[in-house]
Amino acid sequence: MLDNVREVVSLSQQEIEVFLSVVEVRLFKKKEFVLQSGDLCRNETFVNKGCLKVFYTDLNGTQHNVKFAPENWWSLDLESFATQMPAFYSIQAIEDSECFQISKMHHDWLYEKVPQLEKFAKLRYQNAYIMLQHRMTQSLFSTAEQKYDAFTRKYPGLELRISQKDIASYLGVTPEFLSMIRNKRQKHRIP
Repeated sequence: MLDNVREVVSLSQQEIEVFLSVVEVRLFKKKEFVLQSGDLCRNETFVNKGCLKVFYTDLNGTQHNVKFAPENWWSLDLESFATQMPAFYSIQAIEDSECFQISKMHHDWLYEKVPQLEKFAKLRYQNAYIMLQHRMTQSLFSTAEQKYDAFTRKYPGLELRISQKDIASYLGVTPEFLSMIRNKRQKHRIP
């Protein structure tokens, strides 16, 4: 997690100690919820090992995956975290996962104590917004094959670790259609 922060900002040893003093280690078993829709998002979560998915469930009970958080990714329901209103999204471990969490209270306190972390968060949220814009454009104007290509570039190797059903949900296609895409790629030896 420190390497992830240090890619963006420099911290002194004292700032690192302040930062680490509020980080909690959490272990989540496969299928365990980090956050359930309707609850308050009280923590931002960094994935050290494993993978989480962020999704919403529609009125018919269908799950729609909007993001994956493998190693070195952060995850939260940003609106719920910022406003402390009930979460729209759920976050669930899709592999046994070791995560580091920072509570909302400590998050805000860290901004005062270590201003560089506010800069880090600003850049992280900016990048997340850019990724969201790309995903929206992609969902409107790309074919399923193009969406799958973008998925494999964004999450290299993840297609080997998670279920076809979860990937299909993320792409907005059926698992059967995703299987056809994968078979076509193998037949033509497209990585």
